[in-house]
Amino acid sequence: MTPMDDVIDTALIEEPTYPFQDMIGFRMVGWKPDWARFELPITGEFDNRHGIPHGGVYAVLLDTVMGFAGCYTGDKDVRRSAITLSLTTNYLSRPKGKLLIAEGWRTGGGKSTYFAEGRVTDETGEVLAKGSAVFRYRKSALPGS
Repeated sequence: MTPMDDVIDTALIEEPTYPFQDMIGFRMVGWKPDWARFELPITGEFDNRHGIPHGGVYAVLLDTVMGFAGCYTGDKDVRRSAITLSLTTNYLSRPKGKLLIAEGWRTGGGKSTYFAEGRVTDETGEVLAKGSAVFRYRKSALPGS
């Protein structure tokens, strides 16, 4: 796992958002090789009937952060993307704070497929969910293709 105080490439955090991201409201706050971080304020807008964020919100954050963790190129003009082949989400706790923090790490893989792990915490350090996933790079995004 990558400590948060490592050097973070802030130049690439300006990755363009997409409609679903805009609707949910999460934003990238850190991205570097094999690691990404997104945050989402808890507003109550996506709560379930128990008054806590719906589990789908955690799954969305984990899928996104782990996907980005494997797609860093270091060059804003060279984009790499991937599709999710498998996503496992484990729900562990309810938030105590007001901010969801998702971090993801690329843990292995090769030229066309990679593996990642992630976790969602809040600003108090409470671990809310963990996940693992398998991704396949999109062929059009592979270098030299």
